[in-house]
Amino acid sequence: MFLLLPFDSLVVNLLGISLTVLFTLLLVFIIVPAIFGVSFGIRRIYMKTLLKIFRWATLRIERGAKEKNHPLYKPYVNGIIAKEPTSLEEEIKEIRRSGSGKALDAPEFELSDIFYFCRKGIETIMDDEVTKRFSAEELESWNLLSRTNYNFQYISLRLTVLWGLGVLIRYCFLLPLRIALAFTGISLLVVGTSVVGYLPSGRWKEFLSKHVHLMCYRICVRALTAIITYHDQENRPQNGGICVANHTSPIDVIILASDGYYAMVGQIHGGLMGVIQRAVVKACPHVWFERSEVKDRHLVAKRLTEHVQDKSKLPILIFPEGTCINNTSVMMFKKGSFEIGATVYPVAIKYDPQFGDAFWNSSKYGMVTYLLRMMTSWAIVCSVWYLPPMTREPEEDAVQFANRVKSAIARQGGLVDLLWDGGLKREKVKDAFKEEQQKLYSKTIVGNHKDRSRS
Repeated sequence: MFLLLPFDSLVVNLLGISLTVLFTLLLVFIIVPAIFGVSFGIRRIYMKTLLKIFRWATLRIERGAKEKNHPLYKPYVNGIIAKEPTSLEEEIKEIRRSGSGKALDAPEFELSDIFYFCRKGIETIMDDEVTKRFSAEELESWNLLSRTNYNFQYISLRLTVLWGLGVLIRYCFLLPLRIALAFTGISLLVVGTSVVGYLPSGRWKEFLSKHVHLMCYRICVRALTAIITYHDQENRPQNGGICVANHTSPIDVIILASDGYYAMVGQIHGGLMGVIQRAVVKACPHVWFERSEVKDRHLVAKRLTEHVQDKSKLPILIFPEGTCINNTSVMMFKKGSFEIGATVYPVAIKYDPQFGDAFWNSSKYGMVTYLLRMMTSWAIVCSVWYLPPMTREPEEDAVQFANRVKSAIARQGGLVDLLWDGGLKREKVKDAFKEEQQKLYSKTIVGNHKDRSRS
């Protein structure tokens, strides 16, 4: 037994030295840079190295498939059906001309009109532009994650060894490191905001609160190995305004909050999230609602209006889509935040799925599973654009203003601008959408009839 004591002492000493070195490295290369908002460029070098490996892996798969005469799966980036942006009236006119040679205004109704609705129905079944927005974006190249590769069965031995090495790196090195960083960031956020919350209101409290929030969110960003490029930072949201952004993931909040100081809006939760909410609201005027208050639109609008009318308060961060979309498009913005009359600061967020898919499919994965997938990805790479502030025009209603802001975000982020409600993720199509198509067709027929009667 006594012969083992020196060996045990050596193991303990080595373990202590290892932990000291690890903590020192975390402090010097991650925590201290996060406090001052600087970067050594290590993540950029890491990203460039991964890109070279991904290109080689993709070329190796394509060459292996060609040698074995196997077809390669290629995702349809723009859909499997080519569609031209035409109106219902134009398409029916074209069908009538090709079928009977008659003009659109000849009869009130033709049996051939049915073919327009049949074709639209079949196109929707084959290439549904709504449902596919709630599944992970498909990649044209492989990123050494088996969850994203449809050609996994054609990998060579060399590539399989490289993939296995990647699994070891992601699960045995990056995952523990990221969990430690996330724990550090969340712990500092709870403790720091709780302490700051006891200070008397004033500039000193606001200064400390801002920098505690920024420091902790930057540590959490590093816990995801997030590589973020911010554009047009002179357009960052100002006090008394509303920041609206497209929504892909819960980490959108961390991405934006690591570069700005915002008041959050949301429902009060229990558990760990509740602890964080109760801590941060002591240092910063966030807007939290009870579960029973969330569905009261008038109460929500009143609380938000009171907040933005005080120009000394922080800009409110809102995601008007109300659900996560897979970062290929922007769906309908809820009009509530556009009825308040405040200045709106649009922000476009575009993720690069090559390194890790940030989209949260809440219908398929719980929060814990989703975070595990994030922390076992290679990295989270994204670009953030701050757009010039926008205000509601005198002749605009809230819906038109929301659509104008949404179009600006989609255009800047290179996303598809869709009119569909993101609520279709869990709900059936509303009767109002069906009735709108019926009214359009009815207007086409009745309108033509009225025009002929006048003539």
